[in-house]
Amino acid sequence: MKLADKIICIRTLNSIPRREVLYAMERKIQAWLNKPIYFRYGFLVILIASTYLNLTYLKDERIYIFYVLATVFLGIGFFNQSPLFLVICTSLIVTCRYSFAPNFPGVGTFFVQLGTYLLIMAISVGLMKHNQRIKKDHIEMIITLSKALDSRDTYTSQHSENVANYSLKIAKKMKLSSTYCDLIYKAGLLHDIGKIGIPEHILTKPGKLTEEEYSIIKEHPMIGNEMIKHVYNFRETGILEGVLYHHERYDGKGYPQGLKGNEIPLIARILAVADTFDAMTSKRVYRMKLDLRSALTEIEKNKGTQFDPQIAEVFLSLFNKEQQIDYQMESPKMSFNSPIKNNLGL
Repeated sequence: MKLADKIICIRTLNSIPRREVLYAMERKIQAWLNKPIYFRYGFLVILIASTYLNLTYLKDERIYIFYVLATVFLGIGFFNQSPLFLVICTSLIVTCRYSFAPNFPGVGTFFVQLGTYLLIMAISVGLMKHNQRIKKDHIEMIITLSKALDSRDTYTSQHSENVANYSLKIAKKMKLSSTYCDLIYKAGLLHDIGKIGIPEHILTKPGKLTEEEYSIIKEHPMIGNEMIKHVYNFRETGILEGVLYHHERYDGKGYPQGLKGNEIPLIARILAVADTFDAMTSKRVYRMKLDLRSALTEIEKNKGTQFDPQIAEVFLSLFNKEQQIDYQMESPKMSFNSPIKNNLGL
């Protein structure tokens, strides 16, 4: 191997851990940005604490950094508030800074500082709105992909969204983190993306599939994996595992790899229950849909064989009387609020 090629290989290997560290930091920051309520409380705590310090211990210019930090937290935490509210709060910060200073600056200096703090606040608001816009665009891209898949077969229209919603409901009932719930929702939207690579005459065939046709259908998790494995975000967050393993069975008789029990990633075990339930309760070209009671009975019967028994039990608990889910309703589709809309409408 040439020296230049060796140098390139070394640089590539060295860049991998660094990239993973940076991505871990990015995920941590993103998790915080998804919770602007923390920044709201942080703004109040920092403002009160810095004013107290200004009054008692640090009666000098060193305290200014705390007021700058409070301004940044103001912009991030209250990015969706009115401009008037933000201007008033920023003015309050500058007033608190100089009201207790040993030497109050002149009026001109005060307004110059106010302009500086307003600029810091505006940049923080702009960055937060940009972050939310990127997140929204990312979700809309995923939804577009799922709808492109569903449009190929009118009988499976809305299937991806239904699976995403059922999976989300399970994750919330299991008290998983809000970040993981978002990932579950995205994985649900993308779980069957590999079917884009399956011939349409097989997907829409009204009769029973031949063994050869069924073997082709069983390739869709691997096709989906190949399609999106190059998206670093999908690979590192577990979305890829949901796409690849959602047809694995708890007893090891699933596909594509025949994983068993907890060898199957949690995200895929949740998707498996949601996917099967929606398939049973939706009309298909080759059969009529099951009623809700029959579908729930099938989930119950297959606990520990096809499904993770704990996850299946959580899903069944969503339909008890306390949850006010009507067993006799014609359509078993539950109504959900999109977690994405909730997050973006803080």
